[in-house]
Amino acid sequence: MSHSVAGEPPAAGRPAGPPAAAGYRAAEWDLLTGLPGRVVVVTTAPAPGRADRGVPAGLAGLDAVAAGRAFDSDLVRAVVAAIYARPDAPPPAGARPADVVDLLAACRAVVRVLDRRADPADSAAYRQWVQSVAARVCRAVPAVDRAPSPFGPPGSAVRLSPADQRFLDRLGRALGLR
Repeated sequence: MSHSVAGEPPAAGRPAGPPAAAGYRAAEWDLLTGLPGRVVVVTTAPAPGRADRGVPAGLAGLDAVAAGRAFDSDLVRAVVAAIYARPDAPPPAGARPADVVDLLAACRAVVRVLDRRADPADSAAYRQWVQSVAARVCRAVPAVDRAPSPFGPPGSAVRLSPADQRFLDRLGRALGLR
């Protein structure tokens, strides 16, 4: 990644990335900034044994990604800023939908990058944030599918399906959280 001196344009016309990106190669930074969106896509996709998610789940995922702005981690905040700074672009021609196997492989690759380059606290915060994105999507089910909760208004608790719980467990293991 190129760095510029204050007041000078970045080398080779490439925009300078956020300060947290400075310690990462471009492909590593792309992996870090792309993973949360991949988690939302895979978690909202229809799958056997999982509730039909619909639009509310996608919105919950976007909200969970945005919640990273409030994390006490420079890395997470920089990743969120980079995600929102990207121009919207259609997927590349020939791109195939993300699947769980590809997502878990990407999670393991991110963990390797974080182990090499990130502060341990930032690494833990990033991995927990990504897991929380998936958890919020899994819990965004229609009110009719909610179980009663003794601790809140009727229908406020969400009982995860066994398939959702397995998915979150696999994701947690791939992120090195379990």
